[in-house]
Amino acid sequence: MKVCIIGNGGREHALAWKLHHSPSVTDVYVVPGNAGMASVATMVEIDWKHRETLMTWLVEYQIDLVVIGPELPLVEGLSDAIRAVGIPVFGPSKQASRLEGSKSFAKELMYRYEIPTAKYEVCKDVETGNSIIHQWGVPIVLKRDGLWGGKGVTICETFTEAEQVLEEILSSSEESVVIEEYMQGQELSLLSFVDGTHVLPMIGARDHKRLLDHDEGPNTGGMGAYAPVLELNDSLEQEIVDTMVKPIVKAMAEEGYPYIGCLYTGLMLTEEGPKVVEFNARFGDPETQVILPLLQSDLGDIMYATATGQLEGMTLEWSKQYAACVILASKGYPQQPLTGRSVIGDIHTMDTVSMVFHSGTAYERGHYVTQGGRVLGVVGVGDTLEQSLGHAYERVAMIDFEGQQYRKDIGKSSVGFCIHAQYRKNSIDKEYN
Repeated sequence: MKVCIIGNGGREHALAWKLHHSPSVTDVYVVPGNAGMASVATMVEIDWKHRETLMTWLVEYQIDLVVIGPELPLVEGLSDAIRAVGIPVFGPSKQASRLEGSKSFAKELMYRYEIPTAKYEVCKDVETGNSIIHQWGVPIVLKRDGLWGGKGVTICETFTEAEQVLEEILSSSEESVVIEEYMQGQELSLLSFVDGTHVLPMIGARDHKRLLDHDEGPNTGGMGAYAPVLELNDSLEQEIVDTMVKPIVKAMAEEGYPYIGCLYTGLMLTEEGPKVVEFNARFGDPETQVILPLLQSDLGDIMYATATGQLEGMTLEWSKQYAACVILASKGYPQQPLTGRSVIGDIHTMDTVSMVFHSGTAYERGHYVTQGGRVLGVVGVGDTLEQSLGHAYERVAMIDFEGQQYRKDIGKSSVGFCIHAQYRKNSIDKEYN
C-alpha cells in the first residue's frame, strides 16, 4: 500500500516513521515533509493548498491512502476534495472538523448530547464577557473560538488579567470568545481511531502544555508528553469511552457528518469525574511521538480500516514499556521564535531506547538549522516511566542549538521526581529532585 501523509511537523515525522515500519505499507510519501524525514519517506514538494496539483499527483502515483496530519487542512476541507477523486482519507470532513475548528460548536454539541464538560458561555463583546467573568470568579479560562495551534487558551488567575485578555481578543478580531469555568485536576489525552461508527481507543498520554517548569508560562502547542498514563486503568478508560468518546461519535453521525480519523479527547480528571476539556480532529503533537513507539499493531492496516469503515472487530497490541518526549524549542517560542540557528549533535539515530522527531528544522548548506518554534521532539523508551525519562534526557543532553529551551520536569507529577539534564561537552549531568 502506498501512503501519503500531509504535513511537515514532528507528528508527521512520527507517523511516517511508524508507517515506514508497517508490513502493509510499501511506500511512504510526505507532502511537503521536512528534511529530517528523508530516511523513512519520500518528500514531495507540493503545497497542499494547490489542490489541483495535489490531486493530479495523488492519482498519478496511485496513492492508496492519504493521512492528513495538521488541523488546518482538515478544517479547510482537504479530506473532502481527496475523497472526491476516490482515494480513502484518514481524517474527518470539513463539517466534522468543526469539532476542533470551532470551540463554541463543540461545546454546544457536548451540552446538547449531555457529554461531561465545563460550564461555558460564548460572548462577542467585552461588556458581556466582563460581566460573566465577575459573576463566575477567577481563576477562569478564556478560549479563542477558532484554530490557534494549541495557543489560543488562557487560564486567567486574576480579574485584571481576564479583562485584559478579553479586551485583546475582542478588539483585534471579530471572533467570539468561549468563557469556561476553571477545572481542577490532572489532564489526560485519550486518542481513538474512529471509522464513523466504531471506536478503537489507544493508550492514554499526558501532554505538558505550559512553556516552563512547574506548569508556568504561556500555553504552547505542547512541550513534552509521556505514555501510558498511570491513572488510566481499564475502568476509567471504559468510563471515558462510554460517556465521552462514543457519545460524541454518535452525535456527529446523527448530525449528518460522521467522524472518520483520529479523535483526540483532551480531558480533566476532576473530583466529580472525568470531563472534556476539548476535542481535536487529529493526532496530538507531541502525544503521537510517545504513543506510536509503543504500538505493536500494523498502523497502516488500522488507518486503512479507519478510512474505509472497517474497524469493527479490530484490536490494538501495545508494548508494556513507557515512552517520554521532551520538546526542544527555540528562544522566543511561542511568540517570536529564533530561527536559522545551527543544530549540533546526533539528531538522526533511531534505536530501541531513544529517537528524535523533527518538528521545525531545515537543511541548509550541509547542516540542520532551526526553522520553527518547536524544533525537535526527543523520545526515550524504557521499562519504567523513570527509565524512559532518563533515556530522553540523556539524548537531550547530546543536542544543542543557540537559544535552546526545554522543560526539565516532564513526567514529574507521576514519578515524584524529575530528571534534569543539561548540555555538557564530555559528560551528562543528572540531577534528581
